[in-house]
Amino acid sequence: MEKRKLEKLGIETSLLGFGCMRFPTLPDGKIDEAEAERMLDKAIASGVNYIDTAYPYHNGESEPLVGKVLKKYDRSSFFLATKLPLWAVNSVDDAKRIFEEQLQRLQTDYIDFYLFHAVNKEKWDAMKELGVVEYCAKLKEEGKIRYYGFSFHDDYEVFDEILHYRDWDFCQIQYNYMDTQEQAGDKGYALAESLGVPLVIMEPIKGGSLANFSEDINDRFHKMDPDRSVASYALRWVGSHPNVKVILSGMSTMDQVEDNLKTFQDFSPLSEAEEKEIESIVTELRSRVQNGCTGCRYCMPCPAGVNIPGNFKVWNNYHMYRTYDHVKWSWEKELKEEEKAKNCIKCGKCETLCPQKLSIRDNLVQVQKDLDERIFK
Repeated sequence: MEKRKLEKLGIETSLLGFGCMRFPTLPDGKIDEAEAERMLDKAIASGVNYIDTAYPYHNGESEPLVGKVLKKYDRSSFFLATKLPLWAVNSVDDAKRIFEEQLQRLQTDYIDFYLFHAVNKEKWDAMKELGVVEYCAKLKEEGKIRYYGFSFHDDYEVFDEILHYRDWDFCQIQYNYMDTQEQAGDKGYALAESLGVPLVIMEPIKGGSLANFSEDINDRFHKMDPDRSVASYALRWVGSHPNVKVILSGMSTMDQVEDNLKTFQDFSPLSEAEEKEIESIVTELRSRVQNGCTGCRYCMPCPAGVNIPGNFKVWNNYHMYRTYDHVKWSWEKELKEEEKAKNCIKCGKCETLCPQKLSIRDNLVQVQKDLDERIFK
């Protein structure tokens, strides 16, 4: 198993971390505990020593299951990561109560890696004002947490502010070859590296989006090495960055566990030729974008209630990846019926406000047509 030294912390972690947010489930939606335990056991037996969970995963069931499974292992043989749900914290007392509950759920006296969960500017400012930043620092002084960090979901400028606020032990960012300019991105990676802050990476396969493409793109990956999965290239791209110390993968099947173990047990960074081919693939994928919507939201609110940037994001992703699986959840679950393109009344207000001068009304007609055709064909 590939290991990485966190020189700042004086420890060594497995480069592959087991993300406990996508366990297999039973028909009633509950975790399939027997299979989840089998998967964790397989990963741990193969050298994975970083186990990542969080308070809300699987409707609160993830932490208790992880605690139960890990109880049979020597506590010093693995690193346990969990997160403080900032949206549920309105006082230091809330943070204290939740932390104590997490210790009970996880059946442990301490947490190795403790993170502020899904930090953005609003939540960060609230945690500072409430004194929760200092409270978690105190938990570290008391030995109840070993390493103190945060997981990040906002723009680079906010990342810069937070990273410079205190001497963080580590931080967790979204990073993959398609999202180098999103959130912290390449600039955030470089900043963390320059400050000596080790990185844990989430969404290396972009929620599964980088595991399977249209046939023409899949073929380009398979031509590089027919024995490697498409997903393995996304993991190796992230792992080729030296300040990446843990790459989280939310595994939901034993096949995924085994494929990831294959990648990390005999890990090799991308070759120069592989890097160039992936750059070419990214260029090809981005060239399929249908319009230049940047998500600036100058067009919002829409008088008819249409979520204009939301529709365009789904539409552009659908054409970029050319498989409906990539947008199914967003189109069917995240976008409400009243927010969909079909509700456009063609008033044109949005087009007078759009900095990109997009043909929004015509594009919305095409959005609905393309997605409807894919669903009902």
